[in-house]
Amino acid sequence: MHRSDPADLATALRTGPFHLALRTAIAARGLALHRVRRHLALRGVHVGVTSLSYWQQGRRRPERPESLRAVAALEEVLDLPEHSLTRLLGPRRAAAPSPAGPPVRPYRDLISPPTAVDELLATLAGPRDTGLHTITHIERIRIGPDRRLARRDSQHALRAHRDGIDRYLALYQGDPGSDITRVGVRAEENCRPGRIRRDHAHHLLAAELLLDRRLRAGDTHLLGYGFDDAPSPDPSCEYVRGFHSGAGQYVLQVTFHPAALPVRCHRFALRSPGEPPYDTEELTLDGHRCVHLMATALRPCILGIRWDWE
Repeated sequence: MHRSDPADLATALRTGPFHLALRTAIAARGLALHRVRRHLALRGVHVGVTSLSYWQQGRRRPERPESLRAVAALEEVLDLPEHSLTRLLGPRRAAAPSPAGPPVRPYRDLISPPTAVDELLATLAGPRDTGLHTITHIERIRIGPDRRLARRDSQHALRAHRDGIDRYLALYQGDPGSDITRVGVRAEENCRPGRIRRDHAHHLLAAELLLDRRLRAGDTHLLGYGFDDAPSPDPSCEYVRGFHSGAGQYVLQVTFHPAALPVRCHRFALRSPGEPPYDTEELTLDGHRCVHLMATALRPCILGIRWDWE
């Protein structure tokens, strides 16, 4: 079997698509498909040679839970970074929504310190499951000439998975040292501000955005909102977004002022605050002084972009 160049493999894993990355990785390791199948079987994962062939040709894609387990095992067999193949699969085919809604993690799992999150949300008594999940979320962050986060804007498409939903809960945590009392909440499209609660010590803010109608299960709603940040003493170096119930698609763009351009940027993904990232990728500023990330078919997790000034 012809072995591919390591640079070709690195490019395929970074840009995809999945079938090309898989084919390039198999070629790079010099393994025939029957040997790949044998290595998977030794790990308790059983996939036929025909399925492997179809996957690397792009004629089929892994969809079922056992197939996704096989993709994770392939990363080990082919000596690839964890999640390097699974992240290229993109969104799974839509399934009928569960009456109970998508899996939900508590907000305390995504924001630190968890006790502060619990106490803040207790002042806005409500169910753990808000009854909404994200179809698409486009978020734009602006960094000012002083290297500090100045503004955050969101366009959010949501779907209700139960009747009677009339509000969305937005959480915000400022940079260390910022004054959360000075953070402004903007309810701009198809919503208006409701109750707002702040935790000064931990720079936390929770804001209800009241919808202009009461949603029934299956209804969709588009809203626009934002936060005007209060400067912290130190320059901003990252922006992080937690997903307590996953999302269909998320786009994050960070725009830098021409007088404050970073020397390096990269995206990252975490399972919980403080844990090492399980997925990182360097990003390059475009001609408009922006970097962005795009993710699809998200499970509950934490995503962000980090940058260095020196």
